[in-house]
Amino acid sequence: MNSFTKEQIYNALNERHSPETQALLSQGNVAVAGLGGLGSNIAYALARIGVGHLHLIDFDVVDLTNLNRQQYFMEHVGMYKTDALKSLLLKINPYLDIRTDCIQVTQDNLQELFQNDAIICEAFDHPEAKAILVNGILEHFPDKRLVAASGMAGYESSNSIHTRRITRNFYLCGDETTESTYGRGLMAPRVAICASHQANMITRLILGEEEP
Repeated sequence: MNSFTKEQIYNALNERHSPETQALLSQGNVAVAGLGGLGSNIAYALARIGVGHLHLIDFDVVDLTNLNRQQYFMEHVGMYKTDALKSLLLKINPYLDIRTDCIQVTQDNLQELFQNDAIICEAFDHPEAKAILVNGILEHFPDKRLVAASGMAGYESSNSIHTRRITRNFYLCGDETTESTYGRGLMAPRVAICASHQANMITRLILGEEEP
């Protein structure tokens, strides 16, 4: 197994992104709430471009049915997603600052959980959890950037997934309509497209570009 120094890894990132861009990415501070099909793909993308500070939040364990779209492997089944994903991201870049909270986001703990995060990414499957996070952030942290998702199930056209600015600091990715139904559930290609929209919007925010 190859072992590379921090200098080697960041020289490689600087070569791809430029030292100026990489400096901003390395300072990035992002919370990813929900580490399933959306969140695991988002975290992978952010880790690969060297976003320096990641806060991973989920209370669930990896299940065999997750492997159809989530960035885990057979050996992770039964592990907490926070532990499994952190271990994988550190294989990409062992010098990232990764903080984990193995906990369910609620109205009661939301303020404490997200108080130190600059950008918050909503990546939940369930509408109720999405609503708690989005409404809570908009109420308690209106100056923080929030990137959420809605509508990515099935295998409809890739082109219907988009990024839209809802309010000054709130961005929504997805087709905004498609729900998971029998035979058209959450599948790897379309979920990953939506996750990439979220990761790219987060990247743009870190680099100072606010318009979608």
